[in-house]
Amino acid sequence: MNRILALSALLFLGGCQNFLPDAPQDSPPVQEAEPGAPVASTAPAGSFSEETLYALLVAELAGQRNRFDIALGNYVQQANATQDPAVAERAFRIAEYLGAEQAALDTALVWARNATDNLDAQRAAAVQLARGGRYEESMEFMEKVLQGQGSTHFDFLALSAAESDPDTRAGLLHSFDRLLEKHPGNEQLAFGKAVLLQQDGRQEEALALLEGRPVKTQQVPSILLRARLLQAMDRGKEALGLLEKALGRYPEDKRLRLTYARLLVEHDRLEEAMGEFATLVQQNPTDDDLRFSMALVCMEAEAWREAIVYLEELVERGSHVDAAQFNLGRAYQALGRTTKALAAFEQVGPGNEYLPAKLFQAQLLFAAKRDREASSILARARDEQPDYAIQLYLIEAEALSEHGRTEQAWTLVEQALASYPDDLNLLYTRAMLAEKRGDLAQLERDLRQVIAREPDNAMALNALGYTLADRTDRHEEALRLIEQAYRINPDDPAILDSLGWVNYRLGNLADAERLLRKAHAQFQDHEVAAHLGEVLWARGDQQQARRIWAEALKKEPDSQILRETIQRLTRSETP
Repeated sequence: MNRILALSALLFLGGCQNFLPDAPQDSPPVQEAEPGAPVASTAPAGSFSEETLYALLVAELAGQRNRFDIALGNYVQQANATQDPAVAERAFRIAEYLGAEQAALDTALVWARNATDNLDAQRAAAVQLARGGRYEESMEFMEKVLQGQGSTHFDFLALSAAESDPDTRAGLLHSFDRLLEKHPGNEQLAFGKAVLLQQDGRQEEALALLEGRPVKTQQVPSILLRARLLQAMDRGKEALGLLEKALGRYPEDKRLRLTYARLLVEHDRLEEAMGEFATLVQQNPTDDDLRFSMALVCMEAEAWREAIVYLEELVERGSHVDAAQFNLGRAYQALGRTTKALAAFEQVGPGNEYLPAKLFQAQLLFAAKRDREASSILARARDEQPDYAIQLYLIEAEALSEHGRTEQAWTLVEQALASYPDDLNLLYTRAMLAEKRGDLAQLERDLRQVIAREPDNAMALNALGYTLADRTDRHEEALRLIEQAYRINPDDPAILDSLGWVNYRLGNLADAERLLRKAHAQFQDHEVAAHLGEVLWARGDQQQARRIWAEALKKEPDSQILRETIQRLTRSETP
């Protein structure tokens, strides 16, 4: 028995890695030992007790049978019992592969403390301590790696401290300063300190530190951080210049080019952004995320045909299929190819794009007066996707209402409420349709039911208050409702419009003008313009009222409320 155990142990200590598959590790990985660096010593089998040898043999056999829990448990136990660096390393590798954070930390520390000359061991302990929030201890091990001329992860250490408290970050900053005095040329130390300064809101100091480093030694992470700092300080043009120069040095770096392309989009330089994304796709032909980003930039630039090429490639590759089909529909719609657009929207499956696709599909069909087809498609969708049924009812009702089919929309919502009588969105929609039908009693019943269920529903409070102000003489009651909505959402221009309008109805013309001007500045809607113009007219400023109406009519020439207001006040058909 002892000979079998000894033989098994020798096989194990000879470096067998037979049950752990090759798998990517979380960043940063524990790197291979530096060339010439000492490796963990392998203890001879005879130095282990029979109990230890048996536990290790069981661990190996358990691993071969995919019982990693037993393998890990035995290795961790024996690493702690023997303090052997080889056993501890083996335990650490298994724990890291399984994502067992505490076991990875414990075994990394055993490995590092018993293999003090092994840079891999010191680095592993530093990274695991940083992941566990033990930053000062992590710095001690990281410094050992630095002294051994090994590759460090000071950048990871600084980034992992983002969620730590200010005192911890202050302590880390002190440690970074101390090490930078000893190793002023270490770029990772400088980058790590800049990250900590940024986390503390000291952006100018972080930028000054990075800009003070020699250009030739600056690595890509430092350049990217500089660009982010410049952008955050509203110095976007400088950030673009920095990235453009960096691409001259690192033309194949994906992160640099992607950041540059995205920044070009932010600065509305869409043609140039398209060029950069095209280069990225060419450099990374299998990266469908980049291909999709390229398609979206083309859409933003209204380069519909170019977008279609990339979107169709995605569909062929089976990647981002629903999003690609949805955007194909939008691109074909923009080109006036309605049949192609409808076919693309129809292909969108359940997910984020499903409801928007059905909305666009319905709008296209109703606009073409293909009502029956639209209703048939939406009814089938409700049967096939019952989880989306309420939203699909709302899409159809909205489309019908927008195209003047108020009675059809009313019938549909009544049908929906028969199945979903307590849905507040359906009740609100019926209230809005009741207003169009002149049924204010029904509108009030539905909105009060919504408010009873959701007292802080600012939209319902505002809708009821505005209707009472505009269509009845219950102005004081309307004011209370709108003020309640305003307290909940004071920045909503629709509520500001209502508040201005009810003040006008109450005769408070100065307050009405102030509120309506604020609403109009935030949201230049034709209804707000009609209200503001009427208040200005009432205050004797007919010239300015006419100007506001004329500007609004340019944007909304078919606005009924604008034309009714102008005709009523000027007694002419046009301003």
